[in-house]
Amino acid sequence: MSESSFLQYLQYEKRFSPNTLTAYRKDLEQFLQFIREEMGLTSVSEVGHSHIRSWMVHLISHGYSARTANRKLSTLKAYFRFLIRRNYLAADPTAKVSAPKTGKRLPGSLKKSELERLFQQIEFEGGYSGARGRMILELLYATGIRRSEAIGLEVKDIDFHSLQIRILGKGGKERLAPISRPLADNLEAYLLDRNQAFPGLEHTRLFLTDKGKPLYPKLMYNIVHKYLSMVTSNGMRGPHALRHSFATHLSENGADLNAIKALLGHSSLASTQVYTHNSIERLRQVYNKAHPKAGLDNV
Repeated sequence: MSESSFLQYLQYEKRFSPNTLTAYRKDLEQFLQFIREEMGLTSVSEVGHSHIRSWMVHLISHGYSARTANRKLSTLKAYFRFLIRRNYLAADPTAKVSAPKTGKRLPGSLKKSELERLFQQIEFEGGYSGARGRMILELLYATGIRRSEAIGLEVKDIDFHSLQIRILGKGGKERLAPISRPLADNLEAYLLDRNQAFPGLEHTRLFLTDKGKPLYPKLMYNIVHKYLSMVTSNGMRGPHALRHSFATHLSENGADLNAIKALLGHSSLASTQVYTHNSIERLRQVYNKAHPKAGLDNV
């Protein structure tokens, strides 16, 4: 059974994003190469749970984190479930394989003071490039939008009258994100710069390259990383750091968890609950510093 059928299923039936499809394809190709070269297998029908466990050990021993190994195992689980549903296999070889244990990792976010410095003190370069950089940063932090969602935004997705943006999220799901009047004004000013830089533009995408083409993921990452590096030493300095900051700051200010879930476009509340842990840890720090008995054993 060729993996191409599985990838087509993910693309056209599950409607996975291009980035997710790329990750699945690489994981699957890596596993198939491993069983051919290291295990001597010629078909996935020969794969047993011992082969998959050997791959997990191989990954960890070659420096992959437990979190990454778990993601790759999830790819295999989805792949073999697909083969069983299509009647190519009778049993699932991943059923007896346990995921490597991972430590709990809270999403990193920037401090509010760092973001204030970013928008109030950092000098952005002139011309369209600078206007684009500032607008990307403002939009990511103000809406919590994903990088792929921001890249896919079109000008018509912005409703300046109702102060909202239509976002096409994972799996083709649409959601509406509110925007403030100041952000809407900044978007209108950005569009003037965009239209002046590229008169008669054929593309309708909101964010463009310096040559007027639709923005691509690596360029957006580089833009965000460049400016965040000016204000923070946080290990996370890409677009997702602003998404985490958006959710964390909402949680710290008392926003309802279900509202944060809707704004982020999460399908499960469990994905959103991690931001309450961030807030609790910060509250714990405040408590330990401020409460008279916080440092005593008999509190």
